[in-house]
Amino acid sequence: MSKIINSLTFSAPIPVNGRHRAEELRRQQATQAKGEQVYLNTLSVSFVNYYLCCMGFETDLNKSDSWNVIQQTLMDIADLSLKNLGLLECRPVLENAQFVYVPPEVQSNRIGYVAVQIGKSFREATLLGFIKQVQTDLLPINQLQPLDNLLEYLEELSQLQVAEIADNSLDYNHNLVNLKQWLENIFEAGWQEVETLLGTQGVNPAWSMRSKAGAFLSRGKLIDLGKLLTAQAVVLVVTLPADNEEEMDIIVEVHPTNGQNYLPPNLHLMVLDFEGASVMEAQTRSSNKNIQLEFSCEVGERFSVKLVLGDISITENFVIC
Repeated sequence: MSKIINSLTFSAPIPVNGRHRAEELRRQQATQAKGEQVYLNTLSVSFVNYYLCCMGFETDLNKSDSWNVIQQTLMDIADLSLKNLGLLECRPVLENAQFVYVPPEVQSNRIGYVAVQIGKSFREATLLGFIKQVQTDLLPINQLQPLDNLLEYLEELSQLQVAEIADNSLDYNHNLVNLKQWLENIFEAGWQEVETLLGTQGVNPAWSMRSKAGAFLSRGKLIDLGKLLTAQAVVLVVTLPADNEEEMDIIVEVHPTNGQNYLPPNLHLMVLDFEGASVMEAQTRSSNKNIQLEFSCEVGERFSVKLVLGDISITENFVIC
């Protein structure tokens, strides 16, 4: 982040591209009144975006509803998306105004509100101050906090976000299952031989023959998807080639526990990529004895397997390295 400079207000020309965007959105409105509203909102967002970029904060105009013609048409909105932080509302005011109008539709889901005074020429603007929360449509300008407080507040949010990402990363790495180590007979706690968990009756004969032939290596883990109901426990089975290749064909299966005939209905099995996005999914119906997904992974890749049953979800994280 750039070093925070002391300032009560900030005045400067509105960026040319922001003025062009404001004019473009204004021309697409059905009435003159709506056009003026959209024009001022867009100028305000553009000016705050310019200021925060100068201060070293990452913004994303394309993720801001105010930069979308449809959203601008439907609502009185002037939000600016700050990367990993949230939405900052940039409310325009004209010179000599005593209040900032904050529409009810934007009085929630915001990390803060900035008052932007638009000059008479519509070519320059001044940031008057900010406030974290509003509970009224008309906010007195004299209740605004100085810009120093805004920058310090955003800096605090950024540091909290970095700390949260670091904590999540540590937790993710701590719980990683290294599939490459399975080839060296090193298994993480909880991963057992499939016959131990399913019994010989629960093992697919064709799959068992492949395992005995040494072509594939499998391990299973008991997953409890019920808070107190043992009948909601299932067995997650992961199978990979027994040879050490740069690309592995992975099979992920879910079986009922030994003694149960079917999996619970509406059980979701998902494979997630490293960013947590679902790339494939299977779901049980009323009488599934198992479900499975097959995919390929290269050495160095990470993925997760997620099981969801009602409001219960369990995620196992894997890496091949």
